[in-house]
Amino acid sequence: MTDLAEFAREQGIKYFMISYTDLFGGQRAKLVPAQAISDMQVDGAGFAGFATWLDLTPAHPDMLAVPDPSTATPLPWKRDVAWVAANCVMEGEEVEQAPRNVLRRQIAAAAEHGLRVKTGIEAEFFLLTPDGLTISDPADTAEKPCYDQQAVMRRYDVIAEICDYMLEMGWGPYQNDHEDANGQFEMNWEFADALVTADRHSFFKFMVKSVAEKHGLRATFMPKPVEGLTGNGCHAHISVWDIEGKTNVFAAEKGAGQTAELGLSEQGAHFLGGIMKHAEALAAITNPTVNSYKRINAPRTLSGATWAPNTVTWTGNNRTHMVRVPGPGRFELRLPDGAANPYLMQAVIIAAGLSGIRSKADPGPRYDIDMYAEGHKITDAPKLPLNLLDAIRYYDADAELKAMLGEDFSASYMKMKMQEWNSFVSHFSNWERQHTLDI
Repeated sequence: MTDLAEFAREQGIKYFMISYTDLFGGQRAKLVPAQAISDMQVDGAGFAGFATWLDLTPAHPDMLAVPDPSTATPLPWKRDVAWVAANCVMEGEEVEQAPRNVLRRQIAAAAEHGLRVKTGIEAEFFLLTPDGLTISDPADTAEKPCYDQQAVMRRYDVIAEICDYMLEMGWGPYQNDHEDANGQFEMNWEFADALVTADRHSFFKFMVKSVAEKHGLRATFMPKPVEGLTGNGCHAHISVWDIEGKTNVFAAEKGAGQTAELGLSEQGAHFLGGIMKHAEALAAITNPTVNSYKRINAPRTLSGATWAPNTVTWTGNNRTHMVRVPGPGRFELRLPDGAANPYLMQAVIIAAGLSGIRSKADPGPRYDIDMYAEGHKITDAPKLPLNLLDAIRYYDADAELKAMLGEDFSASYMKMKMQEWNSFVSHFSNWERQHTLDI
């Protein structure tokens, strides 16, 4: 247990940013002077939950965000301020719908099975002009811009500053690149326990936006911010270990069978089976916005591929499927996008995987074809939802997944997502005017 007051004295911290993430992925915080942090560490900082995207009313008591001192991180770009992730409580009880609490419950459920889930993510983002309307680099116009060394060097100041900060914080960043869309970048750091990855993912989004603003730019993780270009994914690499975190229980000697020959253990195959079983419902959380479905159901992009799935299929080392197994002992879920809540994404992956382990779920047939060129040949694989409404309905129909994530959370999440959908469909768009005004 870190004493935050002592941490402040040692690190020269003047303020703590006590932060939590709401149901829509919004990051909320209060700045607390270091002189007041001792009481806050015990009691938490008070919030009116209704004022953020949580299913609460103005009549609810104060929601208290109790800091997790192990996450205290001085902001590398403002070193007298420290960010600290918090767990939300109300009247002495954890707020069940709060995303970090949802994830912590899934981690505890995995521990009951003697398992420890470790994940890494590939976070993609665009750098836009401050108004968010155009790509910030007018020279970034290549038809195939992925790995473009000139383009990445024109944004060296932003990318290198963020990477320097990750190095300083000990995240183990190992590569940065210009991605498949003009104006798009990806930065990778080492995998870790699911909660650590979720906290770092949350901090990363905050950091990228802050550094971009410092350089007069705007960063967005929006799934499909530019029509015709590849969208922002957030691929998750998943492995499961023993409770001490020393042995990868997904790893196995290569043998006979469609998963074994890829070096995935029987337990790993069942975890994958859970992901496949719950995939359509999973999308309500891994792809949580109206805009998300412009990415996973997109027509071919300027570069020639969307790099996003639209069918529930898995494969070996082939990027055209929803899940790929690139090597022994892990697999990559390519479904999530940049709007995914850092905590809920990890939680739903664990919940679906544990469901698969409990039921010894079969992941189904492995397909090794190019889904972009030959996907039409697969007629019996489920399709991913076409829109947010379909995803919510799939989630609502998945009683097991709802129960695992928590009935209170599930009811609140669906209620607020339906409000979002209703707001969208009641919006009168310019497209409607252009196409139906003269009918």
